[in-house]
Amino acid sequence: MAWARPEDFVYKEATGNLGILGPIAYLSGGGLPMSGQEKSLICTVSSKRMLFVWDVQEGTMIWSSPVQQSSIKRLATLPQMYLAFTVDVQNTVKVWNCQHVDALAMVTMPRACFSLEAILTSDGPFLMVGNSEGDIFTLTVPELRNVSKVNAFNYSVDLLHCSPDQKWIFAAGTHQHILPKVLFTECLLRPSADRAPLSVSLPFAFCYGACWAPRRANRITLMFRRASFKKTGFTTFDLTTEWTQGGTIIQALASRVMAPITMVSNTYFQATGLTIFLTGLKSPGTDQIASFMLPINMESPICMGVSDGNVIVFESGPHLFLFTINGFLLQQFDDHQLTICNLWMDSLHVLTTSMDNYLHLYMWEEEGPYPHLKSCCHLEHRRDDHTPSCYYSKAICDNTSIVCVVSRNRESSVLVMYSLNM
Repeated sequence: MAWARPEDFVYKEATGNLGILGPIAYLSGGGLPMSGQEKSLICTVSSKRMLFVWDVQEGTMIWSSPVQQSSIKRLATLPQMYLAFTVDVQNTVKVWNCQHVDALAMVTMPRACFSLEAILTSDGPFLMVGNSEGDIFTLTVPELRNVSKVNAFNYSVDLLHCSPDQKWIFAAGTHQHILPKVLFTECLLRPSADRAPLSVSLPFAFCYGACWAPRRANRITLMFRRASFKKTGFTTFDLTTEWTQGGTIIQALASRVMAPITMVSNTYFQATGLTIFLTGLKSPGTDQIASFMLPINMESPICMGVSDGNVIVFESGPHLFLFTINGFLLQQFDDHQLTICNLWMDSLHVLTTSMDNYLHLYMWEEEGPYPHLKSCCHLEHRRDDHTPSCYYSKAICDNTSIVCVVSRNRESSVLVMYSLNM
């Protein structure tokens, strides 16, 4: 993909009465490099109350669910097991193998569901569901049997992200008074009746984005807002564990203008003396946390991503920026003429879609002291159609394909599928 040109892609599109297509996710390969024998398969949710699976190379639908009783609002996939998970407006969670007509299992949750996260651990697969009351439910897969229920805070769990090594769960609500929280995954998978789960609150309210570093599993970067939401900032933490003879202590090192924060948690592992340290990343010669604010006159970004844990990528207006975690500008890209409405990334790719009806592919390269982005190719959302979209277009990719949802009217979307001509 790094050297691909627009003419190197086979263009397919699915039209017709698809309804408005909402969440999309790969069912194959996890969005990572694939062997030449594996096809790219994606799931899409439709306003027609259906779930679709598409073969990207062929441009064809290969499976669809029956029409559901309620609209589907959330989607997650577990490509390693070829499973998809949905939750509808009636709070019914379902697991699908995308081969049989009916769901493998279903369960109705007691409150509105705001987030889904599917994980594969050494103990097996699990699904985590965040609800409107700040609760996180952990369910077995595929049975959807309840393993634990943990209350993270008093508002909805809008963000739920598991670390790459499955050791930590990040939970946040996009509310100005809510502190995001990191929980020890094992506490959710093996709950104790008389001890609260091991966790730590991160001292940055109104977090509306977060990413774990793909290659540094204990490092997380948060995007937050301050000053009546007019200023955006980024802050980065490392999490480590240490075994001691005492109780569990959680420490957070704040910037030099703040006192160090030390919190004593509920001693979930008091008998074994597990200690978690939440440590601010130090710049050379200082004790400052890795944190910076964007200029107040800079348009606030909506999306963000990280590479090796030392750089942050985000959009602002029509521009794409790459900063170090300490706020040093590394790159600026001006490949779009109008506002970037969606940014998607994995450990290899960064993909932007814009109101100018184009998407742009970048790839990570490791030369020099910091990773940087290589601008690869510029593709139309839909060939020879420059009609403005009614909704923000969104795109995802793997190592051989790019998929984009385009909605030119309020009745039905078009699914655009680009695949490399192998």
